[in-house]
Amino acid sequence: METPLAVRARGITKCFGEVVALDGVDLDVAQGQVHGLVGPNGAGKTTLLGLLLGLAASDEGHLEILGAPVGRALAAPARVAGFVDGPGLYPSLTARQNLAALAALRGEDARTAGIDEALDQVGLKDVAADRVRGFSLGMRQRLGLAAALLLRPRLLVLDEPSNGLDPAGKRHVHGVLTRLAAQGTSVVLSSHRMDDLEALCSEVTILATGRVVFSGPLGKLAAENRELDYRLLTSDPLAARRLAADTAGIGVVEDAGQWRGAEVLVVRAQVPALDELVARIVGAGVAVRELAPVTSPLEAAFLALTAPQEAGR
Repeated sequence: METPLAVRARGITKCFGEVVALDGVDLDVAQGQVHGLVGPNGAGKTTLLGLLLGLAASDEGHLEILGAPVGRALAAPARVAGFVDGPGLYPSLTARQNLAALAALRGEDARTAGIDEALDQVGLKDVAADRVRGFSLGMRQRLGLAAALLLRPRLLVLDEPSNGLDPAGKRHVHGVLTRLAAQGTSVVLSSHRMDDLEALCSEVTILATGRVVFSGPLGKLAAENRELDYRLLTSDPLAARRLAADTAGIGVVEDAGQWRGAEVLVVRAQVPALDELVARIVGAGVAVRELAPVTSPLEAAFLALTAPQEAGR
């Protein structure tokens, strides 16, 4: 059986005057999936997130959210929550009061709205009585996530949720999103942090000038990508370099320099040729101590897929 879709968009077009923000966009987000949205500034990411949150309506196309068609009227779809361009918060109120105000707007009793649970989920329970004006950017992001969780969403839409987070805060938020997805909540998040997307997302959609240039699993993106540069640390750099120069499909990048105090070999290759090189190095009795892409597959594909569109603008 196919996994039900939380988002199904076909031919979505949105214009602001003469500016085409989205141009025939298709998007599928499966239930319980963390789906990344990537693109250069001005690619249409914020517009698409706004459509999912009911902050704007498309001019053309068909959009279904959680199985229900979305009309042209501006209205937040049921069981959908999140934020675009940062969460809207009241600086003079405490963290708990902000969530209580949100609950009151929905006609709920703050005592039974799950406020403490939401604050605990995002790691802010200890500062629940502190005023938001003193919060860091990362703390505001986490409070915005708590506000979204208060709605118990089945679709969570987030714009740069890791913005301003320190490593511990980022790990905490990643854990929250991973658990939500495991429980069946779908997450659509936009981020310029490729490492965040690769850590969280099973699928990504790349936008450029309002159009989809790729949508699918990260593994497919890496497989379709062209040659990548890989950093290779071995017990015998000279032997590894000789083997690399003698292996078909391998290019040696000169002036690689050092990495963590050791001489590094950087090679340019597709995965099959890289596998062959590693096998030859190990077969020659040379230890492979580290092998990693210099640029992540997602970032490399992002640059390759969006550069032509950007150049033509």
